[in-house]
Amino acid sequence: MKVVDLRKLVDRGEDSRLQYKSDVRNVDALAAEMAAFANCEGGQILIGVGDNGELVGISRSEVGRINQLISNAASQHVRSPLSPQTENISVGKGKIVIVVTVPKGMDKPYFDKNGVIWLKVGADKRRVNSKEELRRFFQISNQFHADELPTKAGVEVLDKLRFRDFLRDVYKRNFPEEPSELLRLLQNMNLATDGGMLNLAGVLMFAERPEWIKPQFVVKAIRYPGNEIHVTDYVDTEDFAGPLQKIFDDAIAFVMRNLHKIQAGRGVNAPGMPEIPESVFEELLVNALVHRDYLVSASIRLFVFDNRIEIVSPGHLPNNLTVEKILAGNSNIRNPILVSYVAKGLLPYHGLGSGIKRALGAWSQIEFLDDRDGCLFTAKVYRKPVETLALTSGPLKTSGKTSGKTSGKILDILKQDAHLTIPELAHLIGVTERSIERNLRKLQDQGLLRRIGPAKGGLWKVIE
Repeated sequence: MKVVDLRKLVDRGEDSRLQYKSDVRNVDALAAEMAAFANCEGGQILIGVGDNGELVGISRSEVGRINQLISNAASQHVRSPLSPQTENISVGKGKIVIVVTVPKGMDKPYFDKNGVIWLKVGADKRRVNSKEELRRFFQISNQFHADELPTKAGVEVLDKLRFRDFLRDVYKRNFPEEPSELLRLLQNMNLATDGGMLNLAGVLMFAERPEWIKPQFVVKAIRYPGNEIHVTDYVDTEDFAGPLQKIFDDAIAFVMRNLHKIQAGRGVNAPGMPEIPESVFEELLVNALVHRDYLVSASIRLFVFDNRIEIVSPGHLPNNLTVEKILAGNSNIRNPILVSYVAKGLLPYHGLGSGIKRALGAWSQIEFLDDRDGCLFTAKVYRKPVETLALTSGPLKTSGKTSGKTSGKILDILKQDAHLTIPELAHLIGVTERSIERNLRKLQDQGLLRRIGPAKGGLWKVIE
């Protein structure tokens, strides 16, 4: 590194990845700084730089002493030992700045000699003081996950019919008759602890009344008049409890009954289509239920306003994820047990990292907010003005020969919801499923329609 590069680095100012020290003499203090960097994203300590960013340097005679102190701090005062890299930069007048690069730790958590875990918070560091913080830290380092937390519920709280159906449909096996066999099966499925209690995932998915065991993990939904939260004034409100599958179904029904319906060119007796495709809320609610932070004792909140629908999940994005990264399809599994079971068909889950992109593909007017201070993640789905819906509630235009025919209606409908199934199309248009199948083949042969993905879980692409 050249002096000009060092100056550019210093000009950035101290942050969670950069620390200034004009000199170091306390090996324990240096070890704490190194442990804090290793427990987070790594960083650099610039020894010979003042608090004001001045390159004061250290004398050449001090370089040997400081390098020895760095070595002692990293190898003997941090557990597990670290391997930082050092570089000496000459800044003139016989002065040196030592750049100490501490990599992101691979064996977290790192303790100082006194057994304290340190974390970087901006330009400062702080110690982990509570059990909740310690659990969260282990969660961040992928050594612990909230959905495997033990509960105080035994196998007697299991919804036997729900679990029986899941075993039959997914694993093609019968419900165990003996309690000991049932417990062993739950343990093998990672739904119960070695101590014989259901873990959080087992309770949330298969307990008969999860809200009796974990009352905070429900969905609270409110339909407000206007576009602001009111203290007492609301149009519709409901709390959704039960296993995750029931919560999901009830929350979806709440959203759909509070959306406007448009006819979209179908007969007056045909059911209207929702103003926003149902698939949008399927993706967002699955994300909220599966990827929320279950170390935060709070409910998911669902707000319906005149101009938007908000889904507010406890917990900000995990680790180094940002809104920009999730929009690009990046993901981080916070609750791996829940994800594994949802992927088996418990909820309409289409793959890790794809939910946000699928929701945006069906409805582009969605905003995501990651509130790290408030520990919340919010998805805002914006609605079109009612007057706009009224203008577009008549027959939609279709091209040429297809106008008014079944094939034209299929194209109109699939433009608004690409995930509809053949039975749903038949119901909406008022024809037989065989007629829908015949028209779909014809539209594909004409190059007007293309199927993307498998028959189950895929979508239709209308070719403009």
